[in-house]
Amino acid sequence: MCVPSRFALLLGGVLLGLPWTAVRAELVVVVSAQNPIRSLSRAELSDIYLGRMQRLPNGERIVPIDQKYSAPAYEEFYGTYLGRSLAQIAAHWSKLIFTGRGEPPRAVPDGSAAADIVAQNPQAIAYLDRALVDARLRIVPIE
Repeated sequence: MCVPSRFALLLGGVLLGLPWTAVRAELVVVVSAQNPIRSLSRAELSDIYLGRMQRLPNGERIVPIDQKYSAPAYEEFYGTYLGRSLAQIAAHWSKLIFTGRGEPPRAVPDGSAAADIVAQNPQAIAYLDRALVDARLRIVPIE
């Protein structure tokens, strides 16, 4: 019969008493390393992702890439960066689509797919987990 040590019992008791929370990814906004964007304001980012801005002030076209609605990053991005709920985003795009005034950003399955598209398209912008950023991409500070 194996008798656990006092240390093991103490450690087990401490671990059971700790609250466990899900580890959230650190979302960042990225562009291709060839893209001239160095920073964006929250208002500019919001205008890009809500279809109100298709060109940057310098005239360059900007193509937002979204993650699919069910991706965990989707809700976090719109809540954290744009201050909008999923219901608000759905209502916004429903209105624009119904009136023929816009289409939502192209949606991809996940951050990895977003990274690949942005790396291949200097006009694209996306949000993804910081861990997916590589030399092909540049993080855009949001002021």
